[in-house]
Amino acid sequence: MPPAILLVKTSSLGDVVHNLPVVSDIRTAFPQARIDWVVERAFASIPSLHPGVDRVLGCSVRAWRKRPFGTGTRADIRQLRHELDECTYDAVIDTQGLLKSALVSRLASSGVHHGLDWRSSREPLSFFYDRVHKVPWGRHAVVRNRELAAMALGYAVPAGLHYGIRPPDFPPAETDDDSPADPDRPWLTESQRHSWLPSKPFAVLLHASSAEAKFWPEYQWKKLIAHLSGEGLASVLPWGSAGEHARAVALAEGLRDAVVAPRLGLRTLAGVIGKAAFCIGVDTGLTHFAAALGTKTVGIYVATDPEATGVLAPGNGVNVGGKGNPPTLVDVLYALKNLQ
Repeated sequence: MPPAILLVKTSSLGDVVHNLPVVSDIRTAFPQARIDWVVERAFASIPSLHPGVDRVLGCSVRAWRKRPFGTGTRADIRQLRHELDECTYDAVIDTQGLLKSALVSRLASSGVHHGLDWRSSREPLSFFYDRVHKVPWGRHAVVRNRELAAMALGYAVPAGLHYGIRPPDFPPAETDDDSPADPDRPWLTESQRHSWLPSKPFAVLLHASSAEAKFWPEYQWKKLIAHLSGEGLASVLPWGSAGEHARAVALAEGLRDAVVAPRLGLRTLAGVIGKAAFCIGVDTGLTHFAAALGTKTVGIYVATDPEATGVLAPGNGVNVGGKGNPPTLVDVLYALKNLQ
């Protein structure tokens, strides 16, 4: 019988993206395997883009932690346990290596539970697992995920790196669109709702991050937008919060061909990224998402080490800068030129 495998990687956005190659690897080793994935509901659209995932199970660990004894939390956990019990798993692999993911993995009553040993994880969690595996530090997160899964299931890590996802069709069908509806203009067709997109070729600039230390200076973004406009390209500026929206508006102010996008869901944003000539972004999950989708992507690093957390997408992704060494506009444009 083909194996039934449960992957547990709940968050964050970038970490979920980094787990996608595990699905591709397992499909290579076991083409007929059943592969399910537990993930935060906010990020469920990412594994659902991979054709190798049979079932995506949503959890709400972030909400559960706020109300651990709430009625809604208990009901959610019961529902997830029920969904997990619908399948008899052969292996449950926690590639996250955190207490929250270890606890979620234990909601699955079947299967051999695999995780990182105490030397390989930030938290001592070995007692949660039936089998633990040593995966050395100092390697990219994508590499560590792939090695852990390969050890757990007994196959050699394939030579190629494949995220296994492609941008969805865009504009999306109405039932396939996770963007917030326009409450003021509900009569708009899908094509009209996406009429904000530039008519000319465009780049997607991923300027926002949850950590301000990762920001690239505003004046550099403005110089980049002006340069791209001179090259006949528009710049699309996505956002996901009020603060990010304000930053996007500030970056676009007074510049030609700068477009502040409406608020977009992940799946719709993936479609926009798929239409882009390229993406340029700071160290944020969306930049990794863009590279995983196959779009040419330049990752800008200001406060973190790209060797450990950089874009890893041979052929369409490159990193510039580093911890304490922010790149100049010339650095970014040179990296972009090498991708063309």
